[in-house]
Amino acid sequence: MAKRDYYEVLGVERGADEAEIKKAYRRVAMKHHPDRNSGDVESEEKFKEANEAYEVLSDSQKRATYDQFGHAGVEGQGQGGFGGGGGANFSDIFGDVFGDIFGAAAGRGRSGPQRGADLRYNLEIDLEDAVQGSTVKIRVPTLENCEDCNGSGARKGSTPVSCTTCGGAGQIRMQQGFFSVQQTCPNCRGKGKMIKDPCGSCHGRGRVEKQKTLSVKIPPGVDTGDRIRLAGEGESGPDGGGAGDLYVQVAVRPHNIFQRDGKHLYTEVPISFADAALGGELEVPTLEGRVKLRVPPETQTGKLFRLRGKGVKPVRGGTVGDLLCRVVVETPVNLTKKQKDLLTEFQASLGESNQKHSPRKTSWFEGVKSFFDEMKF
Repeated sequence: MAKRDYYEVLGVERGADEAEIKKAYRRVAMKHHPDRNSGDVESEEKFKEANEAYEVLSDSQKRATYDQFGHAGVEGQGQGGFGGGGGANFSDIFGDVFGDIFGAAAGRGRSGPQRGADLRYNLEIDLEDAVQGSTVKIRVPTLENCEDCNGSGARKGSTPVSCTTCGGAGQIRMQQGFFSVQQTCPNCRGKGKMIKDPCGSCHGRGRVEKQKTLSVKIPPGVDTGDRIRLAGEGESGPDGGGAGDLYVQVAVRPHNIFQRDGKHLYTEVPISFADAALGGELEVPTLEGRVKLRVPPETQTGKLFRLRGKGVKPVRGGTVGDLLCRVVVETPVNLTKKQKDLLTEFQASLGESNQKHSPRKTSWFEGVKSFFDEMKF
């Protein structure tokens, strides 16, 4: 039987964020959980289906692959269903969502060292660095494992002891009507351990705030919205757990000459009235240096000239884009009396043949005349 779309299984849109996916999974899984639907084969299948969908959509890499290639892209990557043999631990996923509701099975998946949080750093770079690539240094505030207690939170020479409230289980059981519900221990907050003699450096937290300097390699062709992942450079996990990742979010600053649209660059080139009428050769800037641009006679303002291969090579591969130069005819200012007389003489020399020399002006006025002729007053 063909698999249903994972977004349909959880009842979310394709653009849903992580919190929406997690909330949707909680709703579906609670509805079809085997403890609430004993012997119901259909509910058990839907529970397995929801678990598989959540395992893929909660993982950013798997989700990106699924969005591009569908089920074929994530086959064999570890979605094992309920109790399956996939790469991800079901109890981790289930425990993360249900936490306090279904007790010990979920709680055991969360006890002990946990992976630290991922961090995000917003990085602004110049267009030149985005197109050509660069290496920049950034300072990131983060939480790192305390060196004095090695992340345990206990003073050196001492160790955490079992929680007296839950006996080290991290969970306490409560009877609510027909249900026996296990909840996270409020005393140790699910850790099962307590620190009687806290570390003097981190005050029992196991982590300390630090600033670290990192070198970030900017690959050529990045654009606003791209992310660069630095594995293991996020926050250290509680209780000596591994560090999360750091995601560097790129934003390209506006440029005073060029505008970028994907792999193409655009710029405006002002030209004089004489160059536009008579033609000529201009120097125009590119990100690689100056190049010659030949402007043919009788060039009109707004005309685009394409310089092939002078744009951006996309970061994910492909052909290099182009630089498109839009010429803008500039009206002369601050004219002397002699220059004004020459222009007046030039205008008079056009005489009756002015229409031939200004085709766009002539066609525009003809269109206006036709518009008013057709109007009924």
